[in-house]
Amino acid sequence: MPRYLVIVESPAKAKTIKKFLGSNYEVLASNGHVRDLPKSQLGIDIENDFEPKYITIRGKGELLAKLRKQAKKADKVYLATDPDREGEAISWHLSQALKLGEKETNRITFNEITKNAVKASIKQARDIDMDLVNAQQARRMLDRMVGYRISPLLWSKIKRGLSAGRVQSVALRIICDREEEINSFIPEEYWTLEADFEVKGRKKPLVAKYSGSKMEIKSEAQMNELLKNLEEAKFVIKEIKKSERSRKAPLPFTTSTLQQEAAKALNYSTKKTMQLAQQLYEGIEIKGHGTLGLITYLRTDSIRVSDEADQAAKEYIKNNFGEEFVTTTENQGRTGKKIQDAHEAIRPTYIDLTPNQLKESLSRDQFRLYQLIWKRFVASRMQPAIYETTTIRIDANGYRFSTSTSKIVFEGFMSVYTPAEEEVIKKESFENLQEGDKLALLELHKSQHFTQPPPHYNEASLVKTLEELGIGRPSTYAPTITTILARRYIVKENKNLYVTELGEAVNQVMKTAFPSIVDVNFTANMESLLDCVEDGTVNWKTVVSNFYPDLEEAVKNAEKELEKIEIEDEVTEEKCELCGNNMVIKYGPHGKFLACPAFPECRNTKPYLEKIGVLCPVCSSDIVIRKTKKGRKYYGCINNPDCEFMTWQKPSNQRCEKCGSVLLEKGNKLVCANETCGHVVQNKENLRIG
Repeated sequence: MPRYLVIVESPAKAKTIKKFLGSNYEVLASNGHVRDLPKSQLGIDIENDFEPKYITIRGKGELLAKLRKQAKKADKVYLATDPDREGEAISWHLSQALKLGEKETNRITFNEITKNAVKASIKQARDIDMDLVNAQQARRMLDRMVGYRISPLLWSKIKRGLSAGRVQSVALRIICDREEEINSFIPEEYWTLEADFEVKGRKKPLVAKYSGSKMEIKSEAQMNELLKNLEEAKFVIKEIKKSERSRKAPLPFTTSTLQQEAAKALNYSTKKTMQLAQQLYEGIEIKGHGTLGLITYLRTDSIRVSDEADQAAKEYIKNNFGEEFVTTTENQGRTGKKIQDAHEAIRPTYIDLTPNQLKESLSRDQFRLYQLIWKRFVASRMQPAIYETTTIRIDANGYRFSTSTSKIVFEGFMSVYTPAEEEVIKKESFENLQEGDKLALLELHKSQHFTQPPPHYNEASLVKTLEELGIGRPSTYAPTITTILARRYIVKENKNLYVTELGEAVNQVMKTAFPSIVDVNFTANMESLLDCVEDGTVNWKTVVSNFYPDLEEAVKNAEKELEKIEIEDEVTEEKCELCGNNMVIKYGPHGKFLACPAFPECRNTKPYLEKIGVLCPVCSSDIVIRKTKKGRKYYGCINNPDCEFMTWQKPSNQRCEKCGSVLLEKGNKLVCANETCGHVVQNKENLRIG
């Protein structure tokens, strides 16, 4: 009979850990939280010192009974939930639900699911850290207060089904503020000038840009004046300057930087990135190795790396690239902001398991994310990349033109990893050019431009902004964005996030009635207070009790003063077959559907079919996104069943140049739908650097 019981959150994690421990250990999963505040009420006793009322989550009774039975048999119970605030809180709730108070409660944590880490954690078992638990309790109660007191107000003033959140409402405001900035932006005109010069021994002309500060070109009149002054100018090479610059190796990933880079390099949403990272962390069946946890813990704001992992990476680099590629300095990250530093950066658990070795055992998406993490970590232990830059300055009667070229003289970390935003290096030969050479002008090219407004947020840039402002923590970025997308406060189009009319209305209510809730500094300060609770320097109930009275007063005032806001449904071109009205888009439990606006007189509804902007190759009608009965997405003709065209991969409007079949999107490639043809071309729309 097993003498020891280990409880983790997920079955996948349990399976991975089980193989590291002997037959004396039983490893079971709690499947996440087992207790929470009730859904039907606030669940906080305001009159009794803000005492939370926890209940067993619906559906967890049978599981808890099984865990209690096993706990009674065991000599020791090890609580091995995730190594963060939420994990600590789950362990505490388990200890309460399983009534482990009479026994010694053994809390163990590990940053990576490896044999050494798991066994070492058992030797270092400790009590539950109540400061961590209380920080999580305070966060949960603050979020509950905001959600349960403000959401009903939004239902009555705007429409049912809306929600407010302590972090999500600030994120919405940040996006709305950017939208206002874009809408109020006034473009300013400016002009640029390029010169083409003839150079002996070169087939292509030498192209240089006007770079003088003598005259800022703000209008066509100023440009024409500059061109007039250059009519009789002699173009002479004033200076040829060579310099060397280095690009530092990147830091290993934190949660935020992983989400940003996965969005830019792989086009993954924050939600998808975290789901895949969770799978890689908890364990995957690897051919020849069994179930292995492949990366360290995925929710972290630290760039710290253990000495053992650091040395293993440097040894790998030395053996596979050469000693000159191994870094000799410590790459420091930004300082000045609160770093919890509870665990390491995100890195591979086994540096010798290269992406190519694991490719057959991983799904395509898992492989791509693991490869990104593996390459980034290896690169972080390598020397900087060294560039040699040559700059030519050309004088034209006091006006200056310049051009430059760069070449890599030592690849360093870039032999492994190229960041998604890496600029394209201009490669030109400046041979046979010397200072004092006169250049023959071939042509001048003038171009008109206008300054551009700040870009719309995408998921990557929003995560970066939230982190920089100190709003939320690594575990909250993905759920926050997922929530405001699900509530339809924002929509995502071509990666960019846009505010909907509904989002604008909710934001306006929040700004008017609850300015402190959506104040960036207030929210960031609240995060700092939660950190102080974790440190044991602030009492958690003090934070909660100071927050609630002001919130309650603001809710009461808003109920009296705010007017009802009407949000119109989105009208489509689809006609109702029963009464002829244009149908509108509604939202139900299973997503969008079309409904007649004459409800309740006309109750006609039909599925909403989302067009993808591609025409059916069979009948030239629109192709729409459909789902099978089991929920799998596919692409089919809107005229189904009259037209039977369908495909699992997203079709493009392009046709195969060999056989004429439709080309399907597969990552960065377009693949012919005709399997006997097999023609493949690059998808230029999705092409990315690196």
